[in-house]
Amino acid sequence: MLHRVVVTGMGAFTPIGKDIPTFWQNAVEGRSAFAPITRFDASRYRTQFAAQIGGYDPAQYLNRTDIKRADRYTQYALVAADQAIQDSGFDLAAMDPFDVGVIWASGQGGTETLEEQTTEFARGDGQPRFSPFLVPKVLVNLASGLISIRHGFMGINYTPVSACASSNSALMDAFNYIRLGKAKIIVSGGSDAAITPSSFGGYCSMKAMSTRNASPQTASRPFDVERDGFVMGEGAGALVLEEYEHAKARGATIYGEIVGAAMTADAYHITATHPEGVGATKAMQLALTEARLNMEDLDYLNAHATSTPVGDLSEMNAVARLTGNRKTRLRISATKSITGHLMGAAGAIEALISLLAIRDNVIPPTINTEVRDPAIPESLNIVFKEAVSTPVNTAMSNTFGFGGHNGIVVFKKI
Repeated sequence: MLHRVVVTGMGAFTPIGKDIPTFWQNAVEGRSAFAPITRFDASRYRTQFAAQIGGYDPAQYLNRTDIKRADRYTQYALVAADQAIQDSGFDLAAMDPFDVGVIWASGQGGTETLEEQTTEFARGDGQPRFSPFLVPKVLVNLASGLISIRHGFMGINYTPVSACASSNSALMDAFNYIRLGKAKIIVSGGSDAAITPSSFGGYCSMKAMSTRNASPQTASRPFDVERDGFVMGEGAGALVLEEYEHAKARGATIYGEIVGAAMTADAYHITATHPEGVGATKAMQLALTEARLNMEDLDYLNAHATSTPVGDLSEMNAVARLTGNRKTRLRISATKSITGHLMGAAGAIEALISLLAIRDNVIPPTINTEVRDPAIPESLNIVFKEAVSTPVNTAMSNTFGFGGHNGIVVFKKI
């Protein structure tokens, strides 16, 4: 027998809000946080702006031990996970700790620590003076490990990595473990902190990011005829996934049910999406089939749409293929235009947005689009400029990552 899986806790630590209420309000109101980079001198970079988390002081959230042994991406994870666990309100003392696990994603792991340590070594006298925390802080799985250490969770614990589809990989795995009866609760989500000199420089060299340095606030413009790349963000999103009967028995608040999830590969290119969206189409199809839904049953799609010329069009063509290029009640928005692209954490914060849309019957907007690309299928109803109040009973969240990874999760009101 397969168990039902629901979401009972949420946490967000992002450029547009360091908690769920602020994050959601700014998403609905279309308030972004794109600004010139302050963490390092980016004046000679092709792109000179990003969506940074401003005013971050780890001492406000974490103890000295956790700060010392955790890279920025792990610190973000701990803060968001703390929020979600508190929000969920489950009592570990009343449970078997082996019934509670952590499946936490990251696309790049401890990039900041690796850069700092190798730069210091390269500038030094050749004497190796590396921190004993270097290796653990760099590990992509340390966030998952530290969440469990911090809270005493002894169940399944690991980190899936599939670039910008990583969080949806984590959510899909957590969903499957719980519905197969292998866990009662899993803390899942993702975090990344890739706004560092070499990481950011690498994306600049790929020409993947927008170069609208004179107007950062309007740089991310999904579906616009003049879109020119994504805006990098950072942060974390956390969700507590729980077996439905267990959640119901303890009177938990239920934000929604996960009813389907799927992943496919493009088998096409190391960074580019398949221009025809073949893998994306199949992943959406598989997730909907598992959810026992058709495209016509969906109310909301949180699109991956990063504001790249090829990616946005490929994804919308895939969606139109599934709708038969017919108008349906489906509304689409690309919230990376507001949050920035949180890389491995993108799927986590967009899962939160999908669930909050279901809770409040509000679809946040796609901002900054001035002229809709005529190549985008006309049948697709994209929410531009302002949020729309409308019944939202079902939502799908798309994520795609370098390497050709396609990850889809479907949510439903309960």
